[in-house]
Amino acid sequence: MTTQAHIPKTAPRKRSRPRSLGGLRARLLFSFVLVAALSALGTGALTFQQARTGVLQQSQDTVVNQFRQSVDAAVLELPSAPGQEELDSLVARLAREHQTQQWNVLATYGDLRAASSGLASVDGLTSELRASVETRPVAVFQRVRTGNHSSLVVGLPVTYSGDGYTARTLSGLTLYLIVPQKSEQAYVDALVTAVERATLPALGLAALLALLLARGVLRPVRALSKATRRMADGHFDVRLRVEGTDELADLAQAFNDTAAALEESITELRRMEAGARRFAADISHELRTPLAAMTAVTDVLAEETPGLVGDTADAVHLITEETLRLARLVDDLMEISRFDAHAAELNLDDLDLAESLRRTLAIRGWPDDVRTDLPDGIRARVDPRRLDVVVANLVGNALRHGGQPVTLTLRRAADEPGVLIEVSDHGPGIPESALPHLFERFYKAGPARSRSESSGLGLAITAENVHLHGGHIHAANRPGGGAVFTVELPLRPHGKEDPT
Repeated sequence: MTTQAHIPKTAPRKRSRPRSLGGLRARLLFSFVLVAALSALGTGALTFQQARTGVLQQSQDTVVNQFRQSVDAAVLELPSAPGQEELDSLVARLAREHQTQQWNVLATYGDLRAASSGLASVDGLTSELRASVETRPVAVFQRVRTGNHSSLVVGLPVTYSGDGYTARTLSGLTLYLIVPQKSEQAYVDALVTAVERATLPALGLAALLALLLARGVLRPVRALSKATRRMADGHFDVRLRVEGTDELADLAQAFNDTAAALEESITELRRMEAGARRFAADISHELRTPLAAMTAVTDVLAEETPGLVGDTADAVHLITEETLRLARLVDDLMEISRFDAHAAELNLDDLDLAESLRRTLAIRGWPDDVRTDLPDGIRARVDPRRLDVVVANLVGNALRHGGQPVTLTLRRAADEPGVLIEVSDHGPGIPESALPHLFERFYKAGPARSRSESSGLGLAITAENVHLHGGHIHAANRPGGGAVFTVELPLRPHGKEDPT
């Protein structure tokens, strides 16, 4: 006969971890904003580049065409070899005709120079531009930036053919136009401002859309998290609402199917557990009456044992021992049933622990078999009967299965208000494979103990009594050989009140 492990209706819930800044919502928001920012900046930069190129190209073509037309019209009145006076007149006329556009004109012919607005040299022009103008019969231009100002520089060689000026042969006369691009710069600045102003709303809109989308995506995730926590608390009837046909809906449906299967399994396990408890309790209760009669009979037979011989004496001795063993097993089963039914209670009393432990040893005739280190003056509020069961089980196991000397030690706990009770022996110790299972019901550490007088419930009852006090128990092997059992009890059980 075996008993089922208890399945609590409410599982212990772990403290939820605080949400970090790298949560799913934050990551979705960051991703949306990053994509929107890159898209807005990329679109803005491409738009700005195209618009800037178009504006500057149009301005450049317009200025070059105007400059060429003005020069073609003005040089018709020049002699084939103009002097300084003709050059001054030429640049003055060109600058005057386009005064509103702030043209600055420079003319060179051999060693002669003529400039408008105080320009007297071509030092501000690049050597590449001057060399191209002086050697090629085409207009050359470049944009020059000085500080925060941008200017368009155009170089135009004057050519002639036969009696008139044409665009085929260089005449030696070259003209340079320097015109500020203030309006173009203003337009470009306006484009930059427009892109900046458009980017900020785009980012804000992206953040808003990210929040809305994240909310829609995370709503079923939060519902799933909440349902999982409720299931961890023992509410196996929790279900999710399935909406739509996407992956999240599939996840919700899978959760519902899993929860339903788990609820069915847990219900069946609880039913089986309850049946096993009732069975063990009923069997133990029903066995008490015949066992009482059997015990009385065996007591009578035991008194007659000295007058018996042979097989009859052996049979009487065997039946007496087995009846006592069966009585202890029934008592242990009844005690386990009370723990399973949560009917076990503490009858607390303020005790001198050293005196109580000595009493336990004396009642069982163990004072000469057990070494003790029991300092007086350590008091705690415990249940005397249950403490007696704990110490008796541990010392009895050490005497039966361990090796001498067996030591019982009492001392105060170092970390928190409490006491430590240790029972150690010098026997072969406990197999490492058995240590995790020592406090399980009906577990015996080795084949040699399978037919021992113990029921296999002693250590399980010991652990239940310790836990009922709010304490802990664990077993280990001593470095020098032997086993040691350590019981840690609080000085006053938390939340436990003496019913008396």
